[in-house]
Amino acid sequence: MNSFSDNFTINGITLTAQPICRQGEVLTPDALEFVGKLHRATAERRQELMQARHARRNAISSGQDPRFLPQTEAIRNDPSWRVAPPAPGLEDRRVEITGPVDKKMTINALNSGAKVWLADMEDSSTPTWRNVIQGQLNLTDALERRIDFTTPEGKEYKLKAAADLPTIVVRPRGWHLPEKHMLIDGKPIAGGIVDFGLYFFHNARRLLAQGKGPYFYLPKIENHLEARLWNDIFILAQDLLGIPQGTIRATVLIETITAAFEMEEILYELRDHASGLNAGRWDYIFSLIKNFRTRGPRFVLPDRGQVTMTQPFMRAYTEQLVRACHRRGAMAIGGMAAAVPNRKDEAANTASFEKVRADKTREANDGFDGSWVAHPDLVPVCREVFDSVLGEAPNQLSKSREDVTPDDRALIDIASTQGTITEAGIRQNIEVGIRYIESWLRGNGAVAIHNLMEDAATAEISRSQLWQWIHSHAITEHGDIISREWVQDMLDEEFARLERFDGDRFADARSIFEEVTLTEEFPTFLTIPAYARYLTEAREEATAEELVAA
Repeated sequence: MNSFSDNFTINGITLTAQPICRQGEVLTPDALEFVGKLHRATAERRQELMQARHARRNAISSGQDPRFLPQTEAIRNDPSWRVAPPAPGLEDRRVEITGPVDKKMTINALNSGAKVWLADMEDSSTPTWRNVIQGQLNLTDALERRIDFTTPEGKEYKLKAAADLPTIVVRPRGWHLPEKHMLIDGKPIAGGIVDFGLYFFHNARRLLAQGKGPYFYLPKIENHLEARLWNDIFILAQDLLGIPQGTIRATVLIETITAAFEMEEILYELRDHASGLNAGRWDYIFSLIKNFRTRGPRFVLPDRGQVTMTQPFMRAYTEQLVRACHRRGAMAIGGMAAAVPNRKDEAANTASFEKVRADKTREANDGFDGSWVAHPDLVPVCREVFDSVLGEAPNQLSKSREDVTPDDRALIDIASTQGTITEAGIRQNIEVGIRYIESWLRGNGAVAIHNLMEDAATAEISRSQLWQWIHSHAITEHGDIISREWVQDMLDEEFARLERFDGDRFADARSIFEEVTLTEEFPTFLTIPAYARYLTEAREEATAEELVAA
């Protein structure tokens, strides 16, 4: 155990959590000073951008449809600019595996045969203090090749040869999430700055010495000004450590509906540090529901499982993403294949893998340069599909997709979506939402449910669909009007069916799920009240400002 105690202050940063083993290796005085400088330089702008999110959502809910921005038309119409060329280790991204940064996943992901590992400190990682710090330790240990371990059952986990390991791309938390165990002037530092800053400070030079660099995935960005803030942080971070500008590379997840209207502008803001965009499908649908949830039947979607990538508004989103990326020399990375193999059911596996193959084939044929999988067994499936399209080429940057016409109306053409709302779909949203939150509260943010690897986005879309269906008086395929009382009855029934166990957190999970689903207000992210109430050392309520401005 290190020497930190509760409420220990060093270099202006107060640490409020019970210290964990080896914490002192991460929270060195120099590292904390570095994180503090990043925070102080950007905290005011971050708050302004959070308030701008709130104002934008209010405008949309009041009837103002988002459109391509007239004030940035010159950027979109200028054919001359490009992002930086692919950085070392990011030239070929045909298969990317995603997952949290716990020790077992770190080794399995690095040994998976993928080209890139998205080391996730965001939606598949519960932000307990232990997970935040241990994740940093695991990443550094992996880069130093000292992460091997043996389970109590005798199973060994060891890294393959360095030449066979994928490039690491770290996803820090989004701008909306605070780190309430690190305070400056009594206020939390942004979780994203903590995750980015500690990893960059400790590993940027180490990565460069290994022939790669500090690379990141940026989540939940809603517009190009938020991308500009990240770019300014990158510039400052590189300056503070004396590392050449442009060393950092970032791939932005286009997983909010408003960001889809500013894809080229986001690349432009990050252009010296940009490496691509990713189609983050579940969060994208969640964002659409969140923004248009009060706009009536025109924006009501069918069951979550029926909102596939072939629905018209999702096709518009992915095709325009590929066009925007390749027009500017950036990589387009496809969405998640969440299937988890069931080794007891070969028939189900075969059907599941064929769905994955079809999904990846569509992406490869659309011009994507690579795609995501959640499980090592899916790496060969995805690689085979992209190998057949790419051949010897590392990517498809030459596939311009100039046949795609940018169309802002098509991005929100929800009315053309085919499908129905079913009682089974309502019940699945309830069951999966509660089961995910329960696991999240126990510290596990990547959860296999019904042979699918779920993260926070699944719970978000589940509860937001229910909220919207209730408030829009949506009608099921059998003509039943969805009411709060009916959903509450189904929630009671589904909760009673859950298999309980010693130490489970189902009661707490139900409380959170009801709060973010059945109340009149709509918390922008369920993780904000859940984090404030259950994961901080000092139990507290999320502030009204946090709930609405995120």
